Amino acid sequence: MAKFNPVVAIPPAIFIALGAFFFFGLSRENPDELPSVLIEKQAPALKVTALRDDAPPTDGDLRTGDVKLVNFWASWCAPCRAEHPILTEMAEAGIPIFGINYKDKPANALGFLDELGDPFAKIGADESGRVGIEWGLYGVPETFVIDANGTVLLRHPGPITKTILQEKILPAINGTN
Repeated sequence: MAKFNPVVAIPPAIFIALGAFFFFGLSRENPDELPSVLIEKQAPALKVTALRDDAPPTDGDLRTGDVKLVNFWASWCAPCRAEHPILTEMAEAGIPIFGINYKDKPANALGFLDELGDPFAKIGADESGRVGIEWGLYGVPETFVIDANGTVLLRHPGPITKTILQEKILPAINGTN
């Protein structure tokens, strides 16, 4: 009788494990979605510096008032430029947007706003990128919908398009997502 050699079982076991990993990974509802651990949790601290003459947004601002957006952006970011008209429309409709300028030079950020308009109710700068790390930023632009208690309702990586606004952002703001 031949003796069982456990080394022979290793390749099939690895193959089965990898197959299960790929099957469950590809069977996610939206494989392009970048999940966030912040959903339904309190928003991280906003330790940002002033960019304009007024005070930057604070943790207190996140935890009072109505639903608001926190939008991370930069002057060097082409998709930020593309989404800017939609942010302006949202601000004109009365949706408060807190802008966090990410890893940017203040003069460039202010020039961007002078050129395209300033849709931000409050704005701050995250020059080091530390706040972005705490918020789990993948890149800019990235937008979070925050409720009146400071809870993260939605995270959207990438530029806001009209479709994203209608299908994701507004339903989250209105509590229908």
